[in-house]
Amino acid sequence: MNSKTIANGILRAIAILFGIFVLGYFLYQIRSVIAYISFAAVISLIGRPVVLFLRRKLKFKNTLAVVVTMVLFIGILAGLIGMFIPLIIEQGQNLSLLNIEELRGNIEDLYREISDYFALNNIDIEESIKSSNFLSTLDFNAIPNLLNSVGSTLGSFTIGLFSVLFISFFFLKDSKLFEQGIMVFIPDNKESRLKRSFETIKDLLSRYFIGLVFQILILFVLYTIILLIFGIDNAIVIAFLCALLNLIPYIGPLIGGFLMMVLSMTSNLGEDFSSVILPTTIYVMIGFVIGQLVDNFFSQPFIFSNSVKSHPLEIFLVIIIGGLIFGVTGMIIAVPCYTAIKVILKEFLSENKIVKSLTKDL
Repeated sequence: MNSKTIANGILRAIAILFGIFVLGYFLYQIRSVIAYISFAAVISLIGRPVVLFLRRKLKFKNTLAVVVTMVLFIGILAGLIGMFIPLIIEQGQNLSLLNIEELRGNIEDLYREISDYFALNNIDIEESIKSSNFLSTLDFNAIPNLLNSVGSTLGSFTIGLFSVLFISFFFLKDSKLFEQGIMVFIPDNKESRLKRSFETIKDLLSRYFIGLVFQILILFVLYTIILLIFGIDNAIVIAFLCALLNLIPYIGPLIGGFLMMVLSMTSNLGEDFSSVILPTTIYVMIGFVIGQLVDNFFSQPFIFSNSVKSHPLEIFLVIIIGGLIFGVTGMIIAVPCYTAIKVILKEFLSENKIVKSLTKDL
């Protein structure tokens, strides 16, 4: 091997690394567009069965079926936004008239009630917190500032929402649009295999995302019934938020449970802690646990076994690995990505012993 060959190899390696760096930088710069495409792909997968039903059963033309499906999605989105608007307006009005000193006093009173009920005065927790000046360091003025920052992002949200709906329409109208874009980079002799993989992936992920919708719906109904029984204010909004948080595996239910507990307690703020606030909160949390048991032993096994064809242990390990590598986002996208990888491996490496074992149910 002469010096010219070595030099060419080094230059080629540098060029490859530079190309990877440029590509990574470019993808980072257009990360918003990638996010729009990803959300649009999920919407198109959820809407795909609806479009097929309208086309095959009701004999709609393709464009009309897509338009009807998008109108349905927009109607659902408008309903969800309309559900939150009254709560946001009410809280905004309350915060605009907020007496910061009174709020601090209410929090101190609530803490004293909790301390008295659990007989924590012997531990002298109240004195230790006061000596640390914890409550005095809380910046309650940050709450109105937070609302102002939320308002400033509405413009960006509107642009993003329009982009997602626009891309979703064309993904539904021309379901092979994304597939054809990828085929440009695939050798001709591999196209047929990849096309079969795409069809299988779309079928599996459509069932998976529709299953998640039903999972959220079941939890939403259970939580709403529980909160309405105990007279919690804004029960529907709280139930929807806690059900939606369940999309984040393992961590989401913990956050949802904490949120439901706090909002249940503040809903009865001003009532006696020992006779009203605490019992109501305990009953609500018992209902929350029952909802989680229904989800863990019925909804999730049904979704995983009938949609992505994976064992619960596989799903657990994949979600943990995704979370360790990419955080919360990795936990959310772990199952769809793992499913897509399994389908592609089965199509191209079907003779491999490990692949055979992992994909035997596909």
